[in-house]
Amino acid sequence: MGGVVGGVILDGSVLLADDSDVNGAPTFRAGADFLFRALQFSQLHKGILLGEDLSADKVNILKKISEVYSFTCFRFSFSTVEVVMDEIAVAWEDVGKKTLFVLPSHKMDCCHKLCDHGCLLSILDLDNGGDTIKHPSVHHIKKLEQLPLSLCLLNKKVASSEVVTVGYSMKPSRQADFAKRGAFPLYSVQHELMFLPLSYELPLPLQLQEIDLILHKATDDIVSIELDSSVIPKIIYTNGMEELRRTLVDHPRCCVIDPFNNIYPVLDRLKIQYLLLGLEGLNKQGYSKIRGAHFLKVDCYNDPKLMERLMEAKVSLPSIVKPQVACGVSSAHSMAIVFTLEDYKDLQVPLPAIIQEYVDHSSTLFKFYVLGEKVFYAVKKSTPNGDVLIKMSQMNQLKPLVFDSLKSLPTAEKNQFGDEALDLELVKNAATWLRSKLDLTIFGFDVVIQEGTRDHVIVDVNYLPSFKEVPNDVAIPAFWEAIKNKFRESKR
Repeated sequence: MGGVVGGVILDGSVLLADDSDVNGAPTFRAGADFLFRALQFSQLHKGILLGEDLSADKVNILKKISEVYSFTCFRFSFSTVEVVMDEIAVAWEDVGKKTLFVLPSHKMDCCHKLCDHGCLLSILDLDNGGDTIKHPSVHHIKKLEQLPLSLCLLNKKVASSEVVTVGYSMKPSRQADFAKRGAFPLYSVQHELMFLPLSYELPLPLQLQEIDLILHKATDDIVSIELDSSVIPKIIYTNGMEELRRTLVDHPRCCVIDPFNNIYPVLDRLKIQYLLLGLEGLNKQGYSKIRGAHFLKVDCYNDPKLMERLMEAKVSLPSIVKPQVACGVSSAHSMAIVFTLEDYKDLQVPLPAIIQEYVDHSSTLFKFYVLGEKVFYAVKKSTPNGDVLIKMSQMNQLKPLVFDSLKSLPTAEKNQFGDEALDLELVKNAATWLRSKLDLTIFGFDVVIQEGTRDHVIVDVNYLPSFKEVPNDVAIPAFWEAIKNKFRESKR
């Protein structure tokens, strides 16, 4: 079956279920949504065959889904195979690559004709029985979720021995964010990478035996988390992520970006704050300093000695209050900026919490992204200085400014610091230091520059960020290189 698969064409009948919905409208077969998402940004040509066996309403729903996921539709019948092949060649202008057709098992006549044209076939055995085609260009699958794995296997037969197969698991919205930037090609000849979306509808051992490296965003799949004084927090993941974590124990040959134990510090703001204290060793007299924000952990907002403790921790008002749990659960992003000691009474930010100094930073935030050994940054608008926030709060009778950091963070009209205020070498040194301490491959952190002192203050650290502010032509190759380097390191 020589040749890399460059296009996939799905017969419409393999995508549609036999049953209709309650209103009599056509519905999609189980696994169709997974397949659409896997193929949408796969860098493969994609098509749907609209056969004569499909009713008008089925054709309409297939046309609609093809527009959503960027598929090309082709009219098709047994008697027009040659015509359709010509149409495909014209539409895709890439006849040098193999095309994989996915058809139901009952269309045997059509399957034989496509084999005669040198096509690859993947036959979905809908009836789990009957005749099967035995041909070197034909293989059989039982579920639509198997198709990406089949593509991976087909391409590995002709790929360079250096190819690295990356299985990835993350929530659909994050997968789409990465994939639409071209980060997850099903096959990349130039970069010798294959990206395979893991399906929890298929046995994980079957998938892992074909995978060299696992990329995950486990922090998106946390159901609950309990922090304590131990090194490892008590975490309950979604069923799928928990199954992956357990299964990986029996597959030590799979490199993981990054091991689950390595991400635990970024789940706990207190651990990160203590870690950042070590930045002091990077500072030199007479130059800008880099540090973490001054902080205080609290288990109760009604502590009669709270003001005294804040002063000892060098945290003045206004201050920002964050839950100790940094990510993985919705309440991790519930925060508040407080202006008076009274603000702490009845504060709704979950406990235990971290009270952090509010750094006046001229409404400028520097977002840093570490991709392996490469460091990138972007400049963004941020919250106003404390005096502006106080004026805002006075209009609200000096009540705490409560917000969700993922949605409603108050920002100024413009940022006032520019790149010239940033000591890039200093922050890159901090990035290298953090990478060694956290032992993470891909992570991000936020820096603000304090007015007056020009201290560079790290106010947040996070795992596997989207790095969407970095241009694709720069970020994606660096992302791939970080993955390949991690894999090479694991084999030493």
